[in-house]
Amino acid sequence: MNPTQLFDPASSTYTYVLSDASTREALIIDPVDEQLERDLATLERMGLSLKWAVETHAHADHITSAARLAELTGARTAAPAGCNVGTAARQLRDGDELRFGGETLRVLHTPGHTAGSVCFLWTPKDQPEPAHVFTGDTLLIQGCGRTDFQSGDAGQLYDSITQRLFTLPATTIVWPAHDYHERLQSTIGAEKATNPRLAGKTREQFIALMNDLHLPRPRRIDEAVPANQRSGLRQDAGAAVPAEGEVRPATGYAGDIDPGTAYAWMQGGRAVLVDVRTDAEREWVGFVPGALAAAWKQWPGMAMNAEFDAQVRAAAAEGQSLAMLCRSGVRSIAAARRATELGLTAYNIVGGFEGDLNEQAQRGQLGGWRKAGLPWKQN
Repeated sequence: MNPTQLFDPASSTYTYVLSDASTREALIIDPVDEQLERDLATLERMGLSLKWAVETHAHADHITSAARLAELTGARTAAPAGCNVGTAARQLRDGDELRFGGETLRVLHTPGHTAGSVCFLWTPKDQPEPAHVFTGDTLLIQGCGRTDFQSGDAGQLYDSITQRLFTLPATTIVWPAHDYHERLQSTIGAEKATNPRLAGKTREQFIALMNDLHLPRPRRIDEAVPANQRSGLRQDAGAAVPAEGEVRPATGYAGDIDPGTAYAWMQGGRAVLVDVRTDAEREWVGFVPGALAAAWKQWPGMAMNAEFDAQVRAAAAEGQSLAMLCRSGVRSIAAARRATELGLTAYNIVGGFEGDLNEQAQRGQLGGWRKAGLPWKQN
């Protein structure tokens, strides 16, 4: 049983979807923000329910979609404890296990590329041999990750590869986080025998080789690392909120508006406020008086609301626009796009009801309806 391997050409990043054949529960490794729609479509096409969105490290060359996947699917996020991803629900340490259905993914702490970098070992229950190892930027096909930034250490990387990865069975399939030459996979045996950076090299020779690479600084590092340490939520998210009264153009729906504009439109009869959160969220977290409840997805399992189309059509029956509100402005984009496909005029409320996660993984401090001081109630 092989994972589903997906590729992002812009960053040469591989994303992997693993699933349990019986329960259809799934896990995704190293998702890319720009490929969110592709990944959601893959999950839907395969009939999978996403349980985990996990990272091998805090990437410097792309931004993860983990937080957005969690918002849209109900999955939990997990990241290495040593990578300072404070927003991740699960902080991963060596030997930890992640379960999806009857399958298990085991964490191998492999510092070197970064201090917190991990690999994941998967032995499918229905086909235990060969095993699969997802090596992130630790071990690449005929190469390895760089060690000249972000707490990298060439000596640690050599130890991680030779003492942790190269001790796995030779038939173990290697699935890297990147490849720049259209190669898909390798094996531990092949890399141990032929990897030019490692085969026949002493630790000292490897360190000297790595220190002499002089690679260019990653183009997106200043943007990507801070965002990835917040599960893909960009550091400048607060600055991206439109000014009150401004409509920011968007693709696939009428535009983005701030909570204050949405409230003014609601009060003036220009728009109907549509709360697309689950019933449970509205019940326990709070609700906006006068808003129409039309969940985009519902618990359990964040299943699609079969009545959504009829509910939003009814909301716009008198010709008003729709202003979509969710927890943080992720599901509301999907809902606004669907309403637009139905021929309605729909806007997304940036920041949603609770705003984005802060560095302590708490909501309510970075934007959102409640932070703006707008009316809301709690049962």
